[in-house]
Amino acid sequence: MIIVDAALERREREGRPIRVGLVGAGYMGRGIALELLTSVGGMRLAAIANRTPSEAVRAYRDSGVDTVSTVDSVARLERAIRAGHYTVTDDPLLVCRAEGIDAIIECTGEVEFGARVTLAAIEHGKHVVLMNAELDATVGPILKVYADRNGVVITNTDGDEPGVAMNLYRFVKMIGYRPVAAGNFKGMIDPYRTPDTQKTFAEKHHQKPRMITSFADGTKLSMEATILANATGFRVARRGMYGHRCGHVRDTLALYPLEELLHGGLVDYILGAEPHTGAFVLGYNDHPTKREYMSYFKMGDGPLYAFYTPYHLPHLQIVPTLARAVLFRDATVAPQGEPVCDVLTAAKRDLKAGEVLDGIGGFACYGTIDNADVVRRENLLPMGLSDGCRVSRDVARDQPITYDDVVLPEGRLGDRLRAEQAAYFAQAIHA
Repeated sequence: MIIVDAALERREREGRPIRVGLVGAGYMGRGIALELLTSVGGMRLAAIANRTPSEAVRAYRDSGVDTVSTVDSVARLERAIRAGHYTVTDDPLLVCRAEGIDAIIECTGEVEFGARVTLAAIEHGKHVVLMNAELDATVGPILKVYADRNGVVITNTDGDEPGVAMNLYRFVKMIGYRPVAAGNFKGMIDPYRTPDTQKTFAEKHHQKPRMITSFADGTKLSMEATILANATGFRVARRGMYGHRCGHVRDTLALYPLEELLHGGLVDYILGAEPHTGAFVLGYNDHPTKREYMSYFKMGDGPLYAFYTPYHLPHLQIVPTLARAVLFRDATVAPQGEPVCDVLTAAKRDLKAGEVLDGIGGFACYGTIDNADVVRRENLLPMGLSDGCRVSRDVARDQPITYDDVVLPEGRLGDRLRAEQAAYFAQAIHA
């Protein structure tokens, strides 16, 4: 963090800010705009793309920027960037293609749309920050392959739980302790929540009911755990994770058999535990003298120790994510190779042949995590690709939905990337 802030200060003094394009001006996108436009030196939010341009203008104006240009071509956008103007557009591909943009923040939460934006950004040499766990959990590994080929960074953010956990993971490893588990805090999970049950809460917090539903029914948690698993190599102990209920994160030291943790590591979550938000990592070290020091520092008797961060601040922590990617080519959290875990689709209620699945945060299905080899072997439908699939035979509530149970919509990029991901890593394994 000290290196990042000093590097940004230097860029500000030199008049060479990191120029950022933001795709998506919803609740979180507006928070990002506010942060970049009011609190940060060394960065400039050059352009916002949104399907409704007035919402992009709103994001600027809520942040104190009154003069905003609307552009409809790459040439006009590039001229505006050179002149130092703030711009909006309804075409995200303009932002992805324009010279003068260093990094793209993908902040839509949509898999198909987000995949198109991310690929375009990568192909035009932009670093990509994903505030789109849905996309990352579904086709993140193959997008990382594309990014590596094009010499750019793709990363999730410091401020969402996978990034918070990954920063802890790297810290724990750096100080000589072996990370053996990592995960989230969670207050509740009810896989049968719907946009109707979450409507009041969503309205209170100015969010969309479907987004809040994805939090409550466990889908988003599973996607965040998948991102973390794919970055660390940790697996899940069982479908859906353990999800132990406990009073404090320190209780995790007694929740897992040590031999299970030492056998490759686990991603998991804990229910109801203080400090209630953020992320945790369990580190292992059995050196007797180190155990004496850790006892003195009130970390416990070992050999297992709980490290945790008691907050996650998604739009605020976008700053170090951007700086690390652009200035140091360092991803906060990104897949390390082939998928380790995956998010399968399960029926939220009894489904009848002919029904169309309504995707993440909807009424028909929820997502839950399992190890990727199990998902492949059982031919399970990824939750990120469930939207728009037509059920071809009856599926009982809580039953996993397979590819054989549905007819996919035609012509989707997400399906093409998913197939490419499977083929690429199958070939890599047998090479």
